[in-house]
Amino acid sequence: MEQDVNRGGSAVALDAAPEHDNNQVSTSKIWQVITASSVGTVIEWYDFYIFGSLAAIIGPVLFGTTGKIEDTILGTLAVFGAGFVVRPFGALVFGRIGDMIGRKYTFLLTLLLMGGATFVTGLIPSYDKIGVAAPIIVTLLRLLQGLALGGEYGGATTYVAEHSPDKKRGYYTSFIQTTATVGLLISIIVIIATRNLMGEAAFKEWGWRIPFLLSGILVIASYYIRLKLHESPLFAKAKAEGTTSKNPLRESFVNPVNRRLVLISLFGATMGQGVVWYTGQFYAYSFMQNTLKLDIIDAALVLCAALILATPFFVYFGGLSDRIGRKKIIMMGLLCGAIFTIPIFYGMKAFAGPLTETVAATVDATGKAVPAVMKALNPQLIPMTALVFCLVLFVTMAYGPIAAYLVELFPTKVRYTSLSFPYHIGNGIFGGFVPLIATALTLWAAGKPDGTFLKMWSSYAGLVYPVAIAFICFIIGSIYMKDVRNVKLMDNESGEVAS
Repeated sequence: MEQDVNRGGSAVALDAAPEHDNNQVSTSKIWQVITASSVGTVIEWYDFYIFGSLAAIIGPVLFGTTGKIEDTILGTLAVFGAGFVVRPFGALVFGRIGDMIGRKYTFLLTLLLMGGATFVTGLIPSYDKIGVAAPIIVTLLRLLQGLALGGEYGGATTYVAEHSPDKKRGYYTSFIQTTATVGLLISIIVIIATRNLMGEAAFKEWGWRIPFLLSGILVIASYYIRLKLHESPLFAKAKAEGTTSKNPLRESFVNPVNRRLVLISLFGATMGQGVVWYTGQFYAYSFMQNTLKLDIIDAALVLCAALILATPFFVYFGGLSDRIGRKKIIMMGLLCGAIFTIPIFYGMKAFAGPLTETVAATVDATGKAVPAVMKALNPQLIPMTALVFCLVLFVTMAYGPIAAYLVELFPTKVRYTSLSFPYHIGNGIFGGFVPLIATALTLWAAGKPDGTFLKMWSSYAGLVYPVAIAFICFIIGSIYMKDVRNVKLMDNESGEVAS
């Protein structure tokens, strides 16, 4: 049974009737579901990424400083990465709840946890005031964020997919795939706008807290929208018929058929997709600021322009996967990432131009050495934007169809758990640690003696990790992934994928 659209304009999903057929859902109702799901997911990604985007600024405030900016950045990135470590655990915890109790209430809970942790982060006193308690609190909140995000993606993706007609699932779920990029984009825009309005000095002192505190308002609005949703109709049907899983973890990972699919999806798709995503978007932004020494405004302009131009391709490739299959597009994105990432970063460095000292090296009042402040001299932003656009284009190929691919692998009763776990290991662990591992490798190579190969190519040393992972994943996926599309979710309850 369907329910009419709320006259006030709020997002309302389908009535959870057992006789529901996802192929008979009206377009207007699907868009209500997509809008409500996407708004919340964008906010959660925004919450997650403002920490990493502000690593160089909040590091000295909340973690103290050793006098070396490299140590501070690495320490902050390590805490940023800690949020990724717990994402698979969040996938297990909230996936189990979602498969046993329901999709809707699970991602209402994840939204509140994420938003609350982000808001409180903006209130933490500085290291100078409360000492080691500051980094401890930040780390705990970061872990809570990771747990929440571990449950968010699977819930939103599953919810949209279970409303979508079989022959357009790639197209409709691709809008959820845009949310991570849009969340990153919004986080950068809010940070830059706040910095420009307040001035750099005030922003570094306390204005960086505003993007965190803004999350509270955004979460309340999103929670209100999501509260009006009904349960996923396919899950409601399974619950009415008594076919929901009593132990989603056991059925996902002990059942040999389902376990094999989990492993294929991890090592043949999400692992490579994760490193391509974080290299093309997040590490590229860090590389421009920390290695190429672009001004934060210039780096933000380059990345934001590339993201805006490339984001529609998530939807394009998602829709294309409905017609030609998911595997071809995902594998092409991984292969392009493996082949072209290093040449593109080489081009970015060439167009950034030579470095110049804006402040000479000196010694402060306590006798500590203060390094020289270096800046890129006359960077060419347009060709740099074109190169970053190419990186993000590879992201859209690998990421756009992957939600539909994951949804179609697993049966309704364990779908939330089964797709969330490999996604958050691949995207969270392998991908999420790209900034930390790449930065550490770059600093390690830069410390080698002058004239050595590693020293000369130290700027690109960090790229060895994502390139290798993308290539390995391409090989595994090419061999073991099935090229599927348009699986009938109403009939596909065994975990077997249809051709």
